[in-house]
Amino acid sequence: MFYNVSKEDEYLFQGKRKRLVEILKTKGIKNEKVLSAIEKIPRHLFFDTTTARPALLDHAYSDKALPIGAGQTISQPYTVAFQTEQLDLKPGEKVLEIGTGCGYQTAVLLEVGAKVYSIERQKTLFDKTKLFLPYIGYGGAKLVYGDGYKGMPQFAPYDKIIVTAGAPYIPNDLLIQLKIGGILLIPLGEGETQEMVWLKKMSETNFDKKILGNFKFVPLLQNKSGN
Repeated sequence: MFYNVSKEDEYLFQGKRKRLVEILKTKGIKNEKVLSAIEKIPRHLFFDTTTARPALLDHAYSDKALPIGAGQTISQPYTVAFQTEQLDLKPGEKVLEIGTGCGYQTAVLLEVGAKVYSIERQKTLFDKTKLFLPYIGYGGAKLVYGDGYKGMPQFAPYDKIIVTAGAPYIPNDLLIQLKIGGILLIPLGEGETQEMVWLKKMSETNFDKKILGNFKFVPLLQNKSGN
């Protein structure tokens, strides 16, 4: 199903990760825990052999989003690093991730010390990722198959919420599940690019808001998918 860790995480890939970290530094990523996570996590292992051509592995450590099947992508490393850095995570904080995907962002969050709750609507992708993450040593996340627009109220409130797909609006359920003083990051927009919106919950009805630039994400879809 997935590439074997012991055979694939070779010295060559370690060197490529180091070069990727240097690229991210030139683009403004400063958080040492985030950079260390990017350098440690074997991104090339997140490509499914049933959908990924061997040539695709040559680009595993380029700073670009790449297909992972089910119409989804593994996010651009800069985007993963940027969103993680903007969360300003403290060790042990509860993070709700909307859109588990292949689990790369999930692994980064775990690596920087977050307590992760992640939801994925694509059943095939969810089934693979819930097995794969523990296989490579990242079994600490609570993974749920469900509708990201509804969040995960059973474990709320959350210190931070990160949305990893472009949404047409901010789901109210996510605002409710965010702790006062907490941060929500969500890409908003229905076109090819979205605006990264940063919200800090000041009270039950008041939020500080910042726009952090334009990014490209797959769309955040509603309801569960059996595919």
